[in-house]
Amino acid sequence: MEFDLIVKNGVIVTASEVLPEGLEIGVKDGKITCIGTGLPSTHNTKIIDAEGAYITPGGVDSHVHLAQANSPTGDGWETGSRSAIAGGTTTIIAFASQEREDTSLYPVLKDYHATAKDQSYCDYGFHFILTNPTPEILHDELPVMAEKEGITSVKLYMTYDALKVNDREVLNILFACKALGMTTMIHAESHDMIAFIIDGLERNKYTEPYFHAIARPRIAEDEASYRAISLAELADAPMLIVHMSSDVAVNHVRDAQTRLLPIHAETCPHYLFLLSEKLKAEPHDHFSGAKHVCSPPLRHDPKDLEGLWQSIANGTFTTFSSDHAPSKYDHTGGKKLGLVDGIPRFANIPNGLPGIETRMALLFGQTPACQPLEKARLSLPRFVQLTATNPAKLYGLSGVKGSIAPGYDADLVIWHPKAAGACTISQSMLHHDMDYTPFEGVEVGNWPRFTVLRGQVAWSQAEGVVGSLQAGKFLMRGRGEVVGGRVGGVPRGMGVEERAYWL
Repeated sequence: MEFDLIVKNGVIVTASEVLPEGLEIGVKDGKITCIGTGLPSTHNTKIIDAEGAYITPGGVDSHVHLAQANSPTGDGWETGSRSAIAGGTTTIIAFASQEREDTSLYPVLKDYHATAKDQSYCDYGFHFILTNPTPEILHDELPVMAEKEGITSVKLYMTYDALKVNDREVLNILFACKALGMTTMIHAESHDMIAFIIDGLERNKYTEPYFHAIARPRIAEDEASYRAISLAELADAPMLIVHMSSDVAVNHVRDAQTRLLPIHAETCPHYLFLLSEKLKAEPHDHFSGAKHVCSPPLRHDPKDLEGLWQSIANGTFTTFSSDHAPSKYDHTGGKKLGLVDGIPRFANIPNGLPGIETRMALLFGQTPACQPLEKARLSLPRFVQLTATNPAKLYGLSGVKGSIAPGYDADLVIWHPKAAGACTISQSMLHHDMDYTPFEGVEVGNWPRFTVLRGQVAWSQAEGVVGSLQAGKFLMRGRGEVVGGRVGGVPRGMGVEERAYWL
């Protein structure tokens, strides 16, 4: 058999194991067709010598905000996907956002397809953000979206006036999505707790960026996460709680998982590496903390970080996403919306941080590939699970994305051998359309040397982004898998027959 590409002399890592050295990956027509030794090549075969470096699946970043109307200074598809490829991510799933006044999802989908078409360096899919879940949308439109449009996930908010849905609406959505095999994502924070605290802070004139972290305490995330899990348990529906930052909230997930509930959890780099002190003013810029405003907020204590790292290692977290939701800092339509007549107003600062390009390297740097074994925070297979395999399974891309195996798309990250890829993150090295990175000065033990998308080199650290802007294709996704737990359970305290009375 003639291969288009052979990657040799690397160490392949999958979600279950680190394979023996010396195996080669053979690629034909964009697919992995063979893993073996001594694969034959011709003058038409491109050869990549990994030089003993690790090879992992192309990253799947399942929580990305691009080209959203409520973030006019944020990344669009071209710059966001360029940044993704440069950081080792070959698949992104972004959000088509329904506005309150939208009574149908079809125009929302049409408009978002138009923004993405021929504007992505990597493959992509969409989630819907639901803010107006009418019976017509849930019963008539979602089945079409799942079965014909390849969109098999939705996101809900329990906070933000413009976005939040109430508990009854959450239940309606959970039941509808369960029937279709769709994954329900939920932003879990207690809206009323947060609104109450913000009123008090503003009344007492505590409005600097740092008070954003005070306004959204852990208990607001803890309570809402427990409530969201309870709603999902009543509905017997799979659910993923996004961007978790509180180890107490994560413990609620862990408890649900021990009872085999299909509850999944996601966290992000900023909750593992940064603390709320980043929201405090710098001497030369009293508003600089606005760069680090996100929700849930960065937490106060290093113990908070350690609790999340334990959940990274022990399997509680299902996915690790960037939640790339950027707004420029030095822009009147970006973070500086929070400066009103020169006075900081944290409640007006757009939420979100850039991070699509730095996600993979930050986590890879905490594996035995870059750390002594006794200091590594997670194994290499666990890295692959979190960054590629699990999100692919959860969001209906199993068998296509997220693994290195025959039949899968030839999406690969080839790292540098040993310490050759070590670097310090700086704004100047990144490819997004932002004016800062929250990870400025953070050292990482490696960086992708090559990113391969469907058998074609899309990023070479020596040459930069070499892929085509039109290379990315829209992914028609299937039913999501339950990665942990199972459906069919009965809520605690309920009889087996009780649902039959009210369903």
